[in-house]
Amino acid sequence: MDVVAESTDSTSTGRVRLAAELRELRGLYGISGRELGRRIEMSQSKVSRIEAGTVLPSLPEVAAWGAALEASIEMREQLDALTRIAHREARQWPALLRDRAHLQDEVRAREAMAAWVRTYQHSVVPGLLQTADYARRVFSLFQVTYSDEDLNAAVAARLLRQQALFEPERRFEFLITESALRWRPGPAWLLLAQLERLVSISTLATVSLGLIPLGAEASTTLSHGFVLYDGRGENRETSVEVEMIHGPVDVMDVNSIELYENHWSRLEHMAVFDDRARSLLLTVAEDIRSSAG
Repeated sequence: MDVVAESTDSTSTGRVRLAAELRELRGLYGISGRELGRRIEMSQSKVSRIEAGTVLPSLPEVAAWGAALEASIEMREQLDALTRIAHREARQWPALLRDRAHLQDEVRAREAMAAWVRTYQHSVVPGLLQTADYARRVFSLFQVTYSDEDLNAAVAARLLRQQALFEPERRFEFLITESALRWRPGPAWLLLAQLERLVSISTLATVSLGLIPLGAEASTTLSHGFVLYDGRGENRETSVEVEMIHGPVDVMDVNSIELYENHWSRLEHMAVFDDRARSLLLTVAEDIRSSAG
């Protein structure tokens, strides 16, 4: 997603190079920051912060910058590439968590803008469905180490997100592999409580829970997890977030989104729902009890 990210840290190579190029381009054409801001409907102070590298502009803002200065096609392509690099750097976990305890409030805000949220997970129970103990264990295994205080705040914020599951005008769909159900981030009792939670949530009118059994005939590959957000109100756009090891990746272009929607449809063909899903949950729970002895 094209967002404006503010930070006092301008050591990121992509951010520094982009700021330098934008500053040099404006100087080359001899236009003041105030005049450029007027042309692209941006405050002079924001123009200054972008050129100083303390504000990361969005792709549309950089495109408008180049167009207002009548930059060459080659220069605009270079600026576009630098902007994408800078945003990828800004979306790495250490950078995202540098000045905040967790990202759950941002995720909640994004979910609030969506009428329909579709989540696929192949390795872990999705955050919107996690119990407090399960969530705590998941956070403790994250690449970025949380302090005790930040860990408590992250768990509480994740549970707060789950209130949206009970809003009647919303729709949440989940596709989870059996492998994810069997992944155990803690003692057997912790996973059993999580499975009971899934059985309960599966009965909500706002929730569709699809489980992909280990023995299901494949109609596609079980790739990385992702979330499809379909907007509501004035925001009708669809976007995708892919959670990678290095950080989250946002997908906004139509062709790529279509690939994810097609992949979702193929995954659905492999899943079981309703009573068959609850039966699978009970089978997995029984296996966990038996192995725990």
